[in-house]
Amino acid sequence: MADVPLPQPLAHRPVPERELTAPVLLTLPDGRLNPDAVGWTRTPLIVTDGVGRGRRAWGRTKRWEYWAVTTPTHVVALTVSDLDYAALHSIWLLDRRTGVEIAHEAVGLLGGSATLPGTLGRGAVRARTLAVRIDIDEVDGGTRLRAVGERVRVDIRAHRPEGHESLGVVVPWSRRRFQYTVKDVARPAEGTIFVDGHPEPFPAGVSWATHDHGRGRWPRAVHWNWGAGSGVTNGHVIGIQVGGRWTDGTGSVENALLVDGRLTKVSEELAWEYDPENWMAPWRVRGEAVDLTFTPEHVRESVTDFVVVSSSTHQCFGTWSGRARDEHGRWVSVADVYGWAEDVRNRW
Repeated sequence: MADVPLPQPLAHRPVPERELTAPVLLTLPDGRLNPDAVGWTRTPLIVTDGVGRGRRAWGRTKRWEYWAVTTPTHVVALTVSDLDYAALHSIWLLDRRTGVEIAHEAVGLLGGSATLPGTLGRGAVRARTLAVRIDIDEVDGGTRLRAVGERVRVDIRAHRPEGHESLGVVVPWSRRRFQYTVKDVARPAEGTIFVDGHPEPFPAGVSWATHDHGRGRWPRAVHWNWGAGSGVTNGHVIGIQVGGRWTDGTGSVENALLVDGRLTKVSEELAWEYDPENWMAPWRVRGEAVDLTFTPEHVRESVTDFVVVSSSTHQCFGTWSGRARDEHGRWVSVADVYGWAEDVRNRW
């Protein structure tokens, strides 16, 4: 296997973290990071209305909502984002049976085409362009996802079962550069997509939604790994959430295991092993509490260069297997849990 850029040693790296249990403001009145917000949560508690206020370098504030819904036959992903100087929106569809991808993408000047609430759950999400229209609304018992592109139309509900937990993490690079992320995996989903007018049901029980919510102020260049998966193993609903590189050295990590809606925080930097010269080779993600193998079945490759924004993305879709420890220290089996693992390099 070829060397991975910026390799991490395979030794366990514990990261002391604190759990936040009460609402807190992400930023101070001057727009800098509030130290009291640094930590992790089981439910969205961080108030992010102040992101971007105060003295700051224009262009560093990033806001987005990303949803991906997986079924045995399809993957659909929706993105609504405001990067300060541009808004990027997309509807992306994969037919797992054929490997065919359909992508509808739109770029807007500044953030005028995006409507994003200041804080998660406190308002509607909208993208309004000629090529892409997206509506994301909180409804009783979950979230409704709707989108319209030239060839693809989406209407899906991502249910939120009673007691379902999600991982929230504040990542502090500095007082002026920081990110609040919520990774919400294993949300039961159902609905319908239409491809060229033909309906494709997303049936209940085998369809899962994952939400990536982001608010923060980023460095110009960043490199990250992200892996997620949702499914059922031995009668238990399993959610996988792992990440790396972008959090290294910050004192925060975005790793967790979800079992039947209950979150176990994995407070360690994990070792990622994969071959950037062969994306279809198995990936390994390991630590003291995690021993997972990801087997790809499809690679989504995307390279963009809009001068001020450039990105190289390799997002592999496939299955997770292995084991991870729950909050009681017991190993939980993971088998054929579908999701993705990705390597992303951004200059934004």
